Amino acid sequence: MFRIFCLIAILPAFLTLGFSQPWMVTSPDQKIKVTVTLEDGDLYYSIDKNGEAWINASPIRLNIAEVPVDYTLNSAQTSSHDAVINPVVHEKLAQIRDQYNLLDLQFENNTGLEFRAYDRGVAWRWNAAIAGTITILGEQVTYAFNPSDHVYYPSEESFYSHNERLFPKYELSKLSLDSLASLPALIDQNGHYMHLSESDLYNYPGLWLLGTNSGTLTGTFPMYPVQEKQVRDRDIMVTQAANYLVKTPGTRTFPWRTILMEDRAAGLLTNTLIYQLNRPATGDFSWVQPGKVQWDWWNDLNTYGVDFQSGVNTDTYKHYIDFAAKNGLPYIILDEGWSPTTDVTVSIPEVNVPELAKYGQEKGVGLILWVLWNALDKDLDKAMTEYSKWGIKGIKVDFMQRNDAEMVNYYERIARATAEHHLLLDFHGCYKPTGFRHEFPHAMTREGVRGNEWSKWDNSKQTGPEHNLMLPFTRMVCGPMDYTPGAMLNAQLRDWSPSFSRPMSLGTRCHQLAMYVVFESPLQMLCDVPENYLREQESFAFIKQVPTTWEDTRVLDAAVGDYIVEARLAADGNWYMGAMTDWTARTLDVTLDFLGTGEYSLEYWKDGVNANRMAQDYQMGEMTIRKGDKLQLNLAQGGGFVAVIRKK
Repeated sequence: MFRIFCLIAILPAFLTLGFSQPWMVTSPDQKIKVTVTLEDGDLYYSIDKNGEAWINASPIRLNIAEVPVDYTLNSAQTSSHDAVINPVVHEKLAQIRDQYNLLDLQFENNTGLEFRAYDRGVAWRWNAAIAGTITILGEQVTYAFNPSDHVYYPSEESFYSHNERLFPKYELSKLSLDSLASLPALIDQNGHYMHLSESDLYNYPGLWLLGTNSGTLTGTFPMYPVQEKQVRDRDIMVTQAANYLVKTPGTRTFPWRTILMEDRAAGLLTNTLIYQLNRPATGDFSWVQPGKVQWDWWNDLNTYGVDFQSGVNTDTYKHYIDFAAKNGLPYIILDEGWSPTTDVTVSIPEVNVPELAKYGQEKGVGLILWVLWNALDKDLDKAMTEYSKWGIKGIKVDFMQRNDAEMVNYYERIARATAEHHLLLDFHGCYKPTGFRHEFPHAMTREGVRGNEWSKWDNSKQTGPEHNLMLPFTRMVCGPMDYTPGAMLNAQLRDWSPSFSRPMSLGTRCHQLAMYVVFESPLQMLCDVPENYLREQESFAFIKQVPTTWEDTRVLDAAVGDYIVEARLAADGNWYMGAMTDWTARTLDVTLDFLGTGEYSLEYWKDGVNANRMAQDYQMGEMTIRKGDKLQLNLAQGGGFVAVIRKK
């Protein structure tokens, strides 16, 4: 599992806080300073870095029905913490240093406020020690920036959403009071960046944002649902909400409000604070096995060149299992159709799931089953029992589309049930990650992202390279995303058209290959049909060998929404490189300074000479390299580059 080595101690006297204000805490490297003040009964925080204001004085408040809002101080302390976290699933690093200084303010109304200052960001949360059940009437969350600052802002129509959004850039002062957004949001403040999200979200609604026609963003929350209406088999809408967020035990901690702070965009790609801030796992998760998954739904099960009728049936899925077994893929997924949507404990007559599971076990391939969230909840115990009996390896839970407190509790309930039955977990139709996989490592990936499925219908042509180069700096900072890469039919903008059953992707072939390095998902999909991979053996050779988890991550070059070059270390000692660009063709020069001594072979897949015209054009090659060598990457518009580096 993991081990944590901690040092918690009162800081030296010149940093220890008495009862006077302002109260302050600084990051371990002394660059970030958080200041908390009490003015006319209201609490404010501000954040400086290197002597410059990053967040101006911003009011925060927690309203609890059972106690008055009274910030009369009872105690104020600072402490330090230094630990090593060894994640069960190595998403981007085998080890994470968890080092921060803590400011702990306790008030006479039995509530408290904690601020953690890290070298790469700040987080705060409320806590309470009140007897019995309490009612949270509201929480004030404010981020006061400058009106001229910009924000990448995932606008939403309502709280009912898959959270599959674009991240257009706005001047903060242009965001009106009704400009609702889900998280995360990314602030661009004169070339340095603040990523806004949350962590450790349990028994509480998720945080959303509103504009204010100024440089300030404010938080808002879905209220607790009182009445619901089922619109169709998967859509349950809230028709009446309470006047509170949640009723909850009075002794608890509340979610962390996270502000990741980076001087350069590249830093966002290795910032793990959201994961660190969530509570850790307990128990044995050694059974959790990451890997690649052959997906059926994206190409509408249109396998071809076979002697059976393709579709949602046992023969087709046996074919998928054979393909996975032959090519070293540990899982296949049975998406919507294998069962009645309202009863996920039985399969339709055309699909014999127990037989398929046994067939897969004999070939070393596990089955992951798609389920509707509400149908699963209705028969949770029965479903868990049946899946265990059948030998199922995981489930993909879909269409929650809310993050009020009741739905947030649903995620935890499903995670505990699947952990007990050793089932992997993939959430779709869901909100962004909040560090949840730190406690539940088997919940390895989730959607909450506008991914490759949009290539089936997005007439706006916005689910392409521009969007793809926004995601690593925004949504992916929150945690792994089930974007579902791997399209083998690729097109430039002028050639692309939507097709539900024969979809194509925007951008080059190497752009899709690079997603397997750049996009993090320990349970990583292959979206295309088996025959398309078999026809593209050279491209498939890279997909087959690329890992889904990493020991180390190095960002060689990056710019928000424009391009990325990364190198990642695999468990076997090989390095994998991935580069992606937006619709601008680029030449990027990178230095291979992450290598050890001696000679290495570099096998590459790069955009072909004609990739600007024919997106599927690519070239393969191999060269000998050494540490410190410079590599020139010529990326086509919407292009990419991948390489495998092995020690000679």
